[in-house]
Amino acid sequence: MSVQVLLPGVLADLAGGSRRLEVDPADGTLAGLLDALASTHPVLERRIRDEAGQVRRFVNVYVDGDDVRFAAGPATPVPAGAVVQVLPSVAGG
Repeated sequence: MSVQVLLPGVLADLAGGSRRLEVDPADGTLAGLLDALASTHPVLERRIRDEAGQVRRFVNVYVDGDDVRFAAGPATPVPAGAVVQVLPSVAGG
């Protein structure tokens, strides 16, 4: 089961410059996807999840366009062929 992870430039640097990653999650959830991502890109994964395994407050993750914060968080289903976007929040003034 392969899932495509899309990264903006600021996070792509943590994945060897790649803005698109193909990841085979350990199970069919966002947590499983991030566990698989951690095995190949641990620094990137730490920018996405906190120490408790939750998506960081200022990072938005979408599975096929749906915000995981309004779904099941780390338990959000990630089906085969899904597209997962990871976007850090932008703040400033």
